[in-house]
Amino acid sequence: MAAPIPPFTRETAIIKVRMAEDGWNSRDPHRVSLAYTEDSRWRNRAEFINGRAEIVAFLTRKWNKELDYRLIKELWAFHDNRIAVRFAYEWHDDSGNWFRSYGNENWEFDAAGVMERRFASINDLPINEADRKYHWPLGRRPDDHPGLSDLGL
Repeated sequence: MAAPIPPFTRETAIIKVRMAEDGWNSRDPHRVSLAYTEDSRWRNRAEFINGRAEIVAFLTRKWNKELDYRLIKELWAFHDNRIAVRFAYEWHDDSGNWFRSYGNENWEFDAAGVMERRFASINDLPINEADRKYHWPLGRRPDDHPGLSDLGL
């Protein structure tokens, strides 16, 4: 299936969100970077990132720190070439401390459906390993795994 392009409908926005989730759950910085324009601009927390090379470097650092990363994204809103999502991901550091990171992203796409701008606000919550909710094998979230709303997140 071809990637959805703007203007988005509810159905194509949901597909776009799941495609993004799947990409990030691959934890492959090069693969993920291809969803963004060559000159894509990001704000991720307090870090400003410009272009694919910086995206790859950022994601490499991220996934070297955030181990056993598992992410769920959910559509919040959409209009024309923009999508807003909320998300939560679980990970642990190299000392075995677990976290659930919550956030919101605003996305803007070019006419070909490639993301030009990404603005992310994220907060980290320390959790006990017993409080984890994401237990699927690393990689794509199974289709039958509950989403954020289903999990009460």
